[in-house]
Amino acid sequence: MTVVRQTPLPRRVSGYVLLIIFAIIFIGPFLIQLATSFKTPDDAASNPLSLIPNPFSVEAWKQVLGITGIANVDFPRWLGNTAFIAIVLTVGRVFLDSLAAYALARLQFPGRKLVFLLVIGTLAVPNVVLLIPRFLVIKELGLYNSYGGMILPIIADAGGIFIMRQFFLQVPVALEEAARIDGASTFRTYWSVVLPVVRPGLLTLTILSFQSSWNEFSFFLVANSDPNKYTLPVGLHQLTTGSLGSTPNFPLNMGAALLATIPLAIIFFIFQRHFTGGQLSGGVKG
Repeated sequence: MTVVRQTPLPRRVSGYVLLIIFAIIFIGPFLIQLATSFKTPDDAASNPLSLIPNPFSVEAWKQVLGITGIANVDFPRWLGNTAFIAIVLTVGRVFLDSLAAYALARLQFPGRKLVFLLVIGTLAVPNVVLLIPRFLVIKELGLYNSYGGMILPIIADAGGIFIMRQFFLQVPVALEEAARIDGASTFRTYWSVVLPVVRPGLLTLTILSFQSSWNEFSFFLVANSDPNKYTLPVGLHQLTTGSLGSTPNFPLNMGAALLATIPLAIIFFIFQRHFTGGQLSGGVKG
């Protein structure tokens, strides 16, 4: 007979209190951001930490949603650019990273270990170091101020290759051998047999890729100077620094930043159980 020991009530209460305190610390800035987006510029400047707008105003949200606007500021276009680039980058990274990872995990070719070490070595190089070389490359290729220039240089990344390789290494080799006996090619085995088994890894890579693409700032800033192709992070930076010729407007900035946060929050809450999971459910019948 198993005896279940219950945690003493004072310890449980103190644990819940501690969790509530941490929740308030993390949620507090978000609530301030939400409240500021409904303030007037004067109220936001005089009462920046107040959670009650006085007076309540939706003018900032009208500008964010494109109902009314100011010169050189087009939030709907920035949102559309961000969504388009993030989706293309996510799809490209999931396919290319998984394809490269499968080759490094399963295919036998000379220099495989060296190639993998070189890929992993790039993780030690800060992205900011690569900004100027990437800028020179897209400039020479005539891709500056284009969607291609913002997508192609970062459509594959070493982090995604490393993650997917670790998932592929957990797949039983017998699954692939059975597919080859049935006449499946290497690509067919990868696409139809192995990928469904590593579905948790694909979902994890999808979330990470979408998040990084959606929030990408430094590379998009140097790869593009056309306001019509601004993404939300770049547009918000230009708006905040006054580069677009507008005065600082905290409710407008907070509303736009909140708009940029909502899609990521929705995607994370939908796929969070897959994001935190990493166990394979596939197996081989004996």
